[in-house]
Amino acid sequence: MPRERKEDSPIIKKADSIFKQVEALVNAIPEEDDFLQSQAGLMMSDSMMICAKLAGASSVGLYSIRMQNAAIIRQCVMDLYVFVGGLRYHEGFTSNDYVELIRKEIEEFRLLFIDWVASFDKSDYLWDEWELFNPPGAIPPSDDDYNDPINWDDFDFEN
Repeated sequence: MPRERKEDSPIIKKADSIFKQVEALVNAIPEEDDFLQSQAGLMMSDSMMICAKLAGASSVGLYSIRMQNAAIIRQCVMDLYVFVGGLRYHEGFTSNDYVELIRKEIEEFRLLFIDWVASFDKSDYLWDEWELFNPPGAIPPSDDDYNDPINWDDFDFEN
């Protein structure tokens, strides 16, 4: 059975669809409205970051790295949801159909995202020293393993 290509996964397809919808929405924003143009830049940035972080998380196996990317993706999606919804209340914005379409896409993405995160291999991890992205039930390293392996005294920072 041939292996599924990463770009064929449902979550990556949905992220690409969101990006294309945001791009269409941005193209419908009046160029003379500075506020809407600033919002457009933020929305494009978030939609691009979602795609980039998905690609990054899909190319590594380590749980902590994948979870870190997932957290960034979640933040970008939530910001995008708010930015898009806020457009409805600006008098210069008239393309409200985009708002509903993108919010529908985001809800579909959210459901795919839940399944995607649940699929992460919890046994493939390195201990996150910040203890934010360790898998549930992970056993912390001993105190000896927890020390910084870099001896900063060995570096000559003046030269």
